[in-house]
Amino acid sequence: MHTLLAMAWVVEARDPYTGGHLWRVSRLAETLARRAGLGERDVARIAVGGFLHDLGKVGIPDAILRKPDRLTGIEFDIVRTHPAVGARLLAGHPLAALAVDAVLSHHERPDGKGYPAGLAADDIPRDARIIGICDAFDAMTSARPYRKGMPIDTALTHIRENLGSQFDARFGEHFLSLVDTGALEHIVGHTDEGIPLLVCMMCGPTLVARREQTTGGTLFCPQCSGEYRLATGAKGQLEARQTGGVASAEDLAPAADNALIQRFLNGAARSAWASGVIDT
Repeated sequence: MHTLLAMAWVVEARDPYTGGHLWRVSRLAETLARRAGLGERDVARIAVGGFLHDLGKVGIPDAILRKPDRLTGIEFDIVRTHPAVGARLLAGHPLAALAVDAVLSHHERPDGKGYPAGLAADDIPRDARIIGICDAFDAMTSARPYRKGMPIDTALTHIRENLGSQFDARFGEHFLSLVDTGALEHIVGHTDEGIPLLVCMMCGPTLVARREQTTGGTLFCPQCSGEYRLATGAKGQLEARQTGGVASAEDLAPAADNALIQRFLNGAARSAWASGVIDT
């Protein structure tokens, strides 16, 4: 399991604008599954599926993943292959059953206009219906080179207006109810529990700090290669300050956050999986 999660992390690291996406989607999906009253066995599987859902993006060329402008129709068609690629990567793996529904079907829609199979309504696996909502919400609230991330309320309005068409109605309603819990604010714009995504002065929110890093540590922008040093701001928050330095190729080499992955595996939901509560 650790190897699968590490591979997913490295795949994500190829896109400088999606730092923390897997952690956020996994946390959102876990939170939504609990809000919907699912048992720990299902919550555990959905959390794992949320972390692994974009595994197939390993097959998307860097020129598309890192493109600073909107994708063309042909480029988007290539992106649409990633669920099937991810499912093929999982095929035959002893833990495939934990995540294959999430990986293959998280872009299906209740109205049948999703991909790759055009499934509709309850034909879409439950895990994929939950993770699809969380994936879309994180995409809407995250910044891209050509647009700012939406405010939480705006993204929730989009979900509300598209219940039953783009988003599963039952789980969408549960997701909308999370606004009253304050949970969303602790996940949106973060890359780990209590760790906000930091801002490169040139490229925007692309800097991922690890929990173990402290004041004085260095970060590098994966987009422009600028060097930053961690500092404590006036309000006690973590800040990234330019040094004027430039990253080396070694500095920019993607490496999984193994400490975060281990914390994920040690969590209560993952303990349910580890103790055999989840069938594989």
